Amino acid sequence: MNERVLVVAPHPDDEVLGAGGFISRITAAGGRVEVAIVTKGMSPPFDPELIRVGREEAGRAHGVLGVAETTFLDFPAAALDTVAHRDLNGSLAAQVARVRPTTVLLPFPGDIHADHQAVFASGLVACRPSQGWMPRRILAYETLSETNWNAPYLSPGFHPNVFVDIGPVLDRKLSAMRAFQSQLKPFPHERSIEALESLARLRGATVGLAAAEAFVLVRGVE
Repeated sequence: MNERVLVVAPHPDDEVLGAGGFISRITAAGGRVEVAIVTKGMSPPFDPELIRVGREEAGRAHGVLGVAETTFLDFPAAALDTVAHRDLNGSLAAQVARVRPTTVLLPFPGDIHADHQAVFASGLVACRPSQGWMPRRILAYETLSETNWNAPYLSPGFHPNVFVDIGPVLDRKLSAMRAFQSQLKPFPHERSIEALESLARLRGATVGLAAAEAFVLVRGVE
């Protein structure tokens, strides 16, 4: 009940794809979860209407999961390589200082999307023990169509060592993902409800559960 979680998502829907069940578990138990969405699609090349719709969808999805607060940091999507590292570091450090999370969830550093890689690196900077607040646990989550499309043996592979039982809340995770109608695709596309459920079932079967989310433990302090 005292758990405070900060989920850092490069783009809207990453947090639901990778940690929707985890979020729901925490909020159902009385903990507090906040989500920081790092980027915003800028016009051009992104359609302003699609950006507006995406934010509305995020609000509905987070309502399903019980997210207490959503913060949009508004860095340029698919262009974090043009942003000064100190600016992204400072923005995420400010979120950590404000939320004072016990647990921080970050995208996996081996994801194929450069935005995910930059967010992970800056997230670690924001969580350094030398800062004013240090989370007790940092986990990296997997994102369908990003984590599994990296180059094997050339970039970090996702080898989970933490599994969270999401069997009781799987339907809630899938309902939250259905809020992102602008992002969903028909199966067998990876960004489909069927693929997301299949991944949850596979991760669960790995550890004898009906459904699970998998994470890599970056740091844990007991």
